[in-house]
Amino acid sequence: MPEAFSTSAAQDLELLRSAAVTAGIIAAGYFRRDLKTWTKEFGSPVTEADILVDKFLHNSLLAARRDYGWLSEETADNPERLQHRRIFIVDPIDGTRGFIRGEDSWTVSLAVVEDGVPIAGVVYAPVRDEMYDAFAGGGARLNGAPLTRRCVPGRGPVIPAPGAVHQELQAAGLDYVRGPALPSLAYRLVQVATGTLDGAVARRGSQDWDIAGAAIILAEAGIELEDVCVGRPIFNRAEVRHGALAALSDNSLKALVHGALLRVYGCPETSSDIAGMENSTS
Repeated sequence: MPEAFSTSAAQDLELLRSAAVTAGIIAAGYFRRDLKTWTKEFGSPVTEADILVDKFLHNSLLAARRDYGWLSEETADNPERLQHRRIFIVDPIDGTRGFIRGEDSWTVSLAVVEDGVPIAGVVYAPVRDEMYDAFAGGGARLNGAPLTRRCVPGRGPVIPAPGAVHQELQAAGLDYVRGPALPSLAYRLVQVATGTLDGAVARRGSQDWDIAGAAIILAEAGIELEDVCVGRPIFNRAEVRHGALAALSDNSLKALVHGALLRVYGCPETSSDIAGMENSTS
């Protein structure tokens, strides 16, 4: 039997919450200022704020949990992480493009994953003063209060998606509202739990740090995040990219939405197939 951990998922969540607040303060100091920016692999942008927040999170979180592994968007991957049963999965600033443009929905997205499954997670939008969090078995919360989904009577389902996916949904006859294109995938996903959105999707190529924090929040809110090719995502594997993803508040939408994603993106046969789709414009 695997050895039990000395800290609980609830304790890990409190560590993530505290770290996210400080990370948000650091990032906010660079928001809507002149920024040093550059381009990474696959054309993804990064800023000096991403790097500073990443260094803070790496130092503070691993100092508190020295036996945990580490995976972050802004840290070179180390295969040694695969030897850890528990690992931090971190996106210092999710929605960097929006951060650079001065949009206010960027987030700090943090998770603790145990044996491939998120057990604690935070999605923190500092400018909007919204802290979404959850730990396994503890329910989902927004700013410390239980997160309850708001229902809007008579409103059609609101689903943001890439243009090619919208074309498929329209061709399938789905009566829905095209939702806002929020640049932070983590923030977009948790809006399905709030009721702001009825569905959120992602093209092929999303990576562990994009979705791990939101995945536990959605799960504790009773909403499944699924890779349309393989089902529930598994985290901290050698390949950290995923197929097309969908989170839906209404399972009656599943066949149409999953079908649209499969027609647009298909299922990857190899990890290089997933990498090749990462920067797709669809």
